[in-house]
Amino acid sequence: MIQDPRHVPHKLHAVIGMATDLLDLPLTAAQREALALELTGPVRALIAEALTAVGDDTPVRYAVAASPEHAAADGEFEESEFAGCITRIGLDVDLDSPAGTLAGKCRRQPDVTAIEIRDAHTIEVTVDPQSLDAWRWWLHQFAIDPGKVVLDGATATAAGTKDDATVHLRGTGVPELYADRDAARLMCLIAPATP
Repeated sequence: MIQDPRHVPHKLHAVIGMATDLLDLPLTAAQREALALELTGPVRALIAEALTAVGDDTPVRYAVAASPEHAAADGEFEESEFAGCITRIGLDVDLDSPAGTLAGKCRRQPDVTAIEIRDAHTIEVTVDPQSLDAWRWWLHQFAIDPGKVVLDGATATAAGTKDDATVHLRGTGVPELYADRDAARLMCLIAPATP
């Protein structure tokens, strides 16, 4: 059950988005958000009614406070999951912002495992590409120079831009893909060897 009334619009928007995608309904992002905002009042009333119907003898539910890594610098995150992709969005972020719109596009890609929308213009996208070609596609999507990719342990990170949003791209398993250095050079993902 939703404990904080601030979460209602985000939860509704996520559910409406999922239902729209599953049923292939012709709703725009603006229509989805308007519908979520319009339904917020009645849903809050239903929640309040359900809470008053609960008797005094019902056990009290306790919640554990969110760990520091799940707290945004300027607020909290709302977390949802859709088709294996975990999305975390700051409660003060407009879903029609450049980062929110970009998250909607990225969420549909099968490689995406996590998205974090920090503010209206900053997004972190975590992908699990299965080939060098797939990784190169992600670099191209966010206008990232392959020379700026940092390989660290089992992940690769880089920063780029798309649709007025700053994108922090994380690729899990990418360093293993770079093990075939000849293929990576052919795909221009690493600089050619100097003689």
